[in-house]
Amino acid sequence: MYHFFVEPSQIDVERRRVVITGEDVNHIVNVLRIRQGEELAVSNGVDGKEYRCEVHAFDQERVECVLRFIKEDGVELPARVRLFQALPKADKMELIIQKAVELGVYEIIPVASGRCVVKLDAKKEASKLARWNAIAEAAAKQSRRALIPKVSHVVSFADAVKEAAGADVKMIPYELAADMERTRELIGSIRPGSQIAVMIGPEGGFEETEIEQAKAAGIVPVTLGRRILRTETAGFTVMAWLMYHLETP
Repeated sequence: MYHFFVEPSQIDVERRRVVITGEDVNHIVNVLRIRQGEELAVSNGVDGKEYRCEVHAFDQERVECVLRFIKEDGVELPARVRLFQALPKADKMELIIQKAVELGVYEIIPVASGRCVVKLDAKKEASKLARWNAIAEAAAKQSRRALIPKVSHVVSFADAVKEAAGADVKMIPYELAADMERTRELIGSIRPGSQIAVMIGPEGGFEETEIEQAKAAGIVPVTLGRRILRTETAGFTVMAWLMYHLETP
C-alpha cells in the first residue's frame, strides 16, 4: 500500500475526508496510476496515526479520498533518537539517512568534526540539506513512518556535544571504549519516552580531545564489538539495537 504525508488540515475526521495536494498528486495520478476505489495510507506527521482512505476523485491538482479507518497503534519507536552523524565522504550520508529513517530515527544532525574530510560552504550545505531531507521523506514513505525525520543544519562538534548533553541517554561509540557489558547496561537502562543522543564519528574516528570533550559533558563512550565498523555501519548497528530493545515486549 502506498503511503503519503499531508498537513493536519488536509484530514477532516468528522467529514471522513482526506485531500492530497502538491507534488504527490502527479505521482499518484500519472506515475502510480492509482484509480478510484483504491486504498492509500496517509499520515500528518504530528499525531503518529495512520489514516487509511479510499480514492474517491482526482484531477491534476488534488486527490480526494474517503477516510475508512484510523490505525492508532504506533509505528514509531517509543523513544526519540537523535543521530549526530559526522560528515562522511562521497554519498555515504544519503545511505545513512535512508537506513536510519527506516530504523526509526527521530532526527539526524550532520556534524563537522575534526577528522571530517568533507567541508561544506553555505551554498553546498543548502543544496545537500534539500537533497538529504528529500531522501528522508522518501524513506519515511517507504517504511510507513508516521512522521518525516528532519535532517538539520550542519553543526560543529562543540555544538553537537552541547545539544547531545541534554538527552536522557547519550552515547558515543569509540574503539577504545570499555567492554560490551557497559554497552548492554546503557541500552538496557533506556525506557519508553527517553530522549537518546547517539554520536557517530567520521571515517577516521573522533579525535581523542573530542572524546574527552564528550565525556566531560556526560556522553558515555561505548563499544560496538571487537571489530572496527565503518561510519555508516556504526549508526545502523546502534539503531538496530535500540529498535530491538524498545520494541521487544
